[in-house]
Amino acid sequence: MRNSKKKILRVSKKRSPEIKENDENTSDEDIIANLKIDMLSDDENISDLESQSIKSIDKEENDSIEQHSENEKFVLDDTTDNEEENEKFNKETSEMSESDEYIAGDSLDEYDLEPDEDNKTLSESEETYVVGVNGKPRKILPEIDPVYDSDSSTENPINSVGNIPMEWYDDYPHIGYDIDGKKIMKPAKGDELDKFLENMEDPDSWMSAKDNLLQQNVKLTDEELEIIRRIQMGSFPEKDFDPYEPTIEWFTGKPEVMPLNATPEPKRRFIPSKWEAKRIMKIVRAIRQGRIVLGKSQVQKPRFYNLWSEDDKSREEHPMHIPAPKMKLPDHDESYNPPAEYLLTDKEKEEWEEMDPDDREKNYIPQKYSCLRNVPAYNRFIQERFNRCLDLYLAPRIRKNKLNIDPESLIPKLPNPKDLQPFPTSLTLSYDGHTDRVRCISIDPTGLWLISGSDDKTIRLWEIITGRCIKTWEIEDIVYSVAWCPIREVCAFIFSCSNKVGVILPTDICDDEVALSTSQYVSNGFNSKRNDEKVKLVEWMKPTDEQNKNGILLFIQHTHDKTIKQVTWHRKGDYFSSIAPDAGNQGILIHQLTKHQTQQPFRKTRGIIQCVRFHPIKPLFFVATQRYVRVYNLMKQELTKTLQPGVKWISSLDVHPMGDNVIVGSYDKKLCWFDLDLSQRPYRTLCYHSKAIRNVVYHKRLPLFASCSDDGSIQIFHGMVYNDLLQNPLIVPVKILKAGHQIVDSLGVLNCEFHPIQPWIISSGADHTIKLWT
Repeated sequence: MRNSKKKILRVSKKRSPEIKENDENTSDEDIIANLKIDMLSDDENISDLESQSIKSIDKEENDSIEQHSENEKFVLDDTTDNEEENEKFNKETSEMSESDEYIAGDSLDEYDLEPDEDNKTLSESEETYVVGVNGKPRKILPEIDPVYDSDSSTENPINSVGNIPMEWYDDYPHIGYDIDGKKIMKPAKGDELDKFLENMEDPDSWMSAKDNLLQQNVKLTDEELEIIRRIQMGSFPEKDFDPYEPTIEWFTGKPEVMPLNATPEPKRRFIPSKWEAKRIMKIVRAIRQGRIVLGKSQVQKPRFYNLWSEDDKSREEHPMHIPAPKMKLPDHDESYNPPAEYLLTDKEKEEWEEMDPDDREKNYIPQKYSCLRNVPAYNRFIQERFNRCLDLYLAPRIRKNKLNIDPESLIPKLPNPKDLQPFPTSLTLSYDGHTDRVRCISIDPTGLWLISGSDDKTIRLWEIITGRCIKTWEIEDIVYSVAWCPIREVCAFIFSCSNKVGVILPTDICDDEVALSTSQYVSNGFNSKRNDEKVKLVEWMKPTDEQNKNGILLFIQHTHDKTIKQVTWHRKGDYFSSIAPDAGNQGILIHQLTKHQTQQPFRKTRGIIQCVRFHPIKPLFFVATQRYVRVYNLMKQELTKTLQPGVKWISSLDVHPMGDNVIVGSYDKKLCWFDLDLSQRPYRTLCYHSKAIRNVVYHKRLPLFASCSDDGSIQIFHGMVYNDLLQNPLIVPVKILKAGHQIVDSLGVLNCEFHPIQPWIISSGADHTIKLWT
């Protein structure tokens, strides 16, 4: 039996009933279109060869058809013009289809007709050809079966798991995977009795060994048995190995004119040597430092030196030579006959002896001798010489290069303060009337009126130019913060005391029309429908009749009982924020005055809130905690930036009118200027105060900013911000305003604010007074 399969090209020629056999009008394309060409294997049933003719077509190579029956060939031309050849071809085909037996001269060999166990049906291995568009036969491939499970193969599968510990597969029914990714199942294992019987029945069991990869015994080949036999005899496993062959010197010290060898390249030729690089850098540094001069002619040193010659020159010192420090010259007390004032008394000698040797100023006692001949030898001479040698040998010496730099050149060149005017320079007016420390002040947008809140539980209205007190409001508790509405059409201000925020209309400084519009602006919220809040944050209350006559329009009662330390307005004058540092998550609340609505912007606050500010242009909200200043976008409701001043405790915050710069004051005497377009770190940190900074403020129009401190002074700075983004702000300290406020209980100036139009500044302090600086 032959295992190889022979492919036989079988051609059956059938004409359709519409085309007659001897029709001269029949074209070659019609004849070829009725040809059925398919590829069959020799294992198929020969009975299925009825009505088929045996042909072999090779159109691509030589367009010839060969038949193996008695070395006869017939050629199927594309054009069939001879009717006799067609009749002869049909006759042979009919005779072949009538007989099922083997015919001598057929293209099948005798061994092809022998029965085979692995024969398959014709449909299983049939490969058909069809005539393509170009008129040539085209092979139709069988469809690919994605799930192919065949057990016909008797060969042992090859385990492709590689060199891994096979105990990894102890808990699995398979021992690996073959090349197609299919699992290789473990062979059946018997007990020790089965192994014994199997070894007794198998005569080749002594020549087999267990294959751990396939978990079965494998018979050893003759070559492997020969290697085992040689190892048992103590010989080399390889038969042709010669242990006495001459040594090949791959690396030799003998120079060769033309070395030709196959030695591997050493590693140092591929990787640069770091030691060689260090030596090169050492030479480069010596050249840069001048210790090695390139192109210098070397003077040849003499071989012998004349020891008694006086013409020898001194040795040239090394460029990096540092001479040893000279010893201190002896003083008068080291003389053998010192003056009497240098001699020690008995008490001083006892104190010197009781002192630790390291603490003594001098390691000797001055003594007096009558003559030099009576002076004994110095008993510490050898010890001091030895310590001197140790100092010279062990102590490193470095030459310090002194720089001749003018100290004034290191100071940055700043413009003259006189060229930066106007700015406040002197005290002009004092507003007296409060009986306790004045914590807060605020100036109206017109610049004519001033309000102040004090610990004496009063709010006073002042005329700025004359210093006259217009009106006084008595409040229930200490007033911590006041803020005038930034809209000129609304004549009102807000204040905070305990856990309340109030709105006051000063009727003495406005006409009836403005007072009516302001009253309606504030009170319209009571008529509007307010959304029911899940958690009630505040309660909007109407004042009593007596409070209403006094100008109080509204009270906002917070649900928490913590003190509200700050109130600040939005630029539009409709929203304002209240700050209660000890109220936790309700420490920051934003109120809408026209609709009487309150919202909590943060569910959870990070750290203790110190102060807040609204951006003058953009919808940004600055929140200053103890260490950081966080900038939030109220429209997108996200954190945009975190400023890191690097201070211990932030006290105040203010935003530049253009909105691109921020100043931060701290209780550790530092003022930080931030450029929001530059970095999250301070652009400049100023330390001019000796005590804690209480407040920082920008001027609304002029390039000025100021800071007030508990040291009783106010620092005025010139801060010019340029429209050119490539030019940094110019910050120059121009004036220190002193001798205005007295320090009371370690508190100095508590608050300061610039006039909205003029280059004036108004300050309030712990000495119960308010000062105007112009």
